[in-house]
Amino acid sequence: MIGRLHHIVIDCPDPTALASFYADLLSWNITYNDGEWVVVAAHGESSGIACQLTPDFQPPLWPDPNHPQQIHLDIMVDDPPTAESQVLALGARQLAADDSDFRVYADPAGHPFCLVSRPAWAAPINP
Repeated sequence: MIGRLHHIVIDCPDPTALASFYADLLSWNITYNDGEWVVVAAHGESSGIACQLTPDFQPPLWPDPNHPQQIHLDIMVDDPPTAESQVLALGARQLAADDSDFRVYADPAGHPFCLVSRPAWAAPINP
């Protein structure tokens, strides 16, 4: 196993409002909120849904392929450099590297996903 799902990330114009919707829908909690990135999860030490501010947000039009769904996966990993070489070997391609803890890739079909360092509250990926 290379990693484990950390968050499903949804682009939106108002992260707090969208996170509140999902918190109510799932009976979860808002576990993090900086105004631009809001996380909804069962508790503060679990993965969940992240709502990400996208100022020029255009909502998807199902099933119109000209209006993408605007969701990506965050995959938590123990060691980002090692995981990077593994996902590249699987056929991913790197799109961006902001720092050693946050890296953006495209899967073989072009969908974005991020490798993020495992938070301290999460169990090791490969104990």
